[in-house]
Amino acid sequence: MVFPESKDGQTSGPEQKRPIQKQHLPNHLIPKRNILPVNTSVNYEPEDYTETDPLLPNEHFSGSRLSGSEEAKMSHGAEVPPESVYFMVLQILVPFLLAGLGTVAAGLLLDVVQNWDVFQEITEIFILLPAVLGMKGNLEMTLASRLSTAVNAGRMELAKEKWMLIIGNLALKQLQATVLGLLASLMAIVLGWIAEGQMPFNHVILVCSTSLSTTFVASVLQGFIMVGVIIGSKRMGVNPDNVATPMAASFGDLITLAFLACFSRWFFSIIELYSYVLYLIDLFLLCLIPLWIVVSSKHPASRILLRTGWEPIVTAMFISSIGGLILDKTMSDPNMAGIILYAPVINGIGGNLVSIQSSRISTNLHLNFSPREVPEDRRSCYNPCSTFFGSGPNRKSAKVLLLMVLPGQLVFLYAIHLIKGAHTMPSPLFTVAFLSASLIQVLSLLCIADCMVHSLWRRGKDPDSYSIPYLTALGDLLGTALLSLAFLLLWCTGYSV
Repeated sequence: MVFPESKDGQTSGPEQKRPIQKQHLPNHLIPKRNILPVNTSVNYEPEDYTETDPLLPNEHFSGSRLSGSEEAKMSHGAEVPPESVYFMVLQILVPFLLAGLGTVAAGLLLDVVQNWDVFQEITEIFILLPAVLGMKGNLEMTLASRLSTAVNAGRMELAKEKWMLIIGNLALKQLQATVLGLLASLMAIVLGWIAEGQMPFNHVILVCSTSLSTTFVASVLQGFIMVGVIIGSKRMGVNPDNVATPMAASFGDLITLAFLACFSRWFFSIIELYSYVLYLIDLFLLCLIPLWIVVSSKHPASRILLRTGWEPIVTAMFISSIGGLILDKTMSDPNMAGIILYAPVINGIGGNLVSIQSSRISTNLHLNFSPREVPEDRRSCYNPCSTFFGSGPNRKSAKVLLLMVLPGQLVFLYAIHLIKGAHTMPSPLFTVAFLSASLIQVLSLLCIADCMVHSLWRRGKDPDSYSIPYLTALGDLLGTALLSLAFLLLWCTGYSV
């Protein structure tokens, strides 16, 4: 194809910028690059996707004349306008309270079901518990963070692209839920065998079937809820980074725990007479794996994560399992049995708050920096004070999230005691111990998140897919360890919870 020469003697082909009908296209729908080779008869396909491009499909052509930061800003459109502290708190507060009440309900439910026969006889379920509940951080919150970035980057405007992205991510999440459910059950079995020195085979089958069934069904239900929250936030003009991740966990613990309790009790009641039912369920769920692989490979975003997204979620599962072992050993002491009521609350709140901060930092990097490029103040050694007092755009949100810990946990403590039938607040000593553990946990997690997200971006990895699993798993481990330490100190001082 030959292009005519313009008046200045240059060809007026694709190399020359042509006017784009911007009145019909939003900024984020303008192609990422306008530079194509002269021979347009060749079909150019996207090549060499990277882990930081899961939400930027179809424009991965080489030869850009723009610098990294300029190109990132052009490809993503305008920056998200800064939020005032008032609107930030207003958007975060309602999902935060809903998430907290969900963890309170999960703690109360766990306090009831711990006395069931299946929980008393097969204690490996307590080791399995944090890993299965942590799936919301590994899967639901990660999905929420990715889709929130897609919304803010303007990648969900076209209906076809939006639904391809959603279906691919949901299929990927089902695949990850199945694999993680199996690995979590095997990890619980191994840790239980090491701790107890024995493991009956029927316990092995029950733990595997319970874990696979719970993760599969809970993942389906929470995945649809999450997509609804993201689309609803977009239509209402609310920043999904502030809403989606805490909403992913608002009833995630309660839903997952309810399924875990019901499946384990049902399997326990039929395992002696109809053990083949458990085998058939496991076989059916495992046979669905090829289907999820095929569906998730249809979209570039999920296809990338299909190859590279396993490291964080598997590592997070192992970290959560260690927290489960601590919980199991702490509960075995009658003097500290009350920890089971408060563990979901401290773990859930810490994970919810740090996931908001991680999602906000990740969105800022996606919108304003090219892969491996970080802000100026993050190029030197990390200083924890910069998380709260630095020059970055997310320091306000870090302070807001930290300041929400103490009043939020007081509300949840009071809610627990009201529901349990008490009419007074917990003792001052216990309140101080619990709030101190929660504050140390969230302070540590916010600092870790700031360092981790920028480090992952510098290494060319997508923080939306990598950071939240690590952070929520660390939140479970830190929360369980600090809460156990608080109960131990209270017991040493002669206080019984």
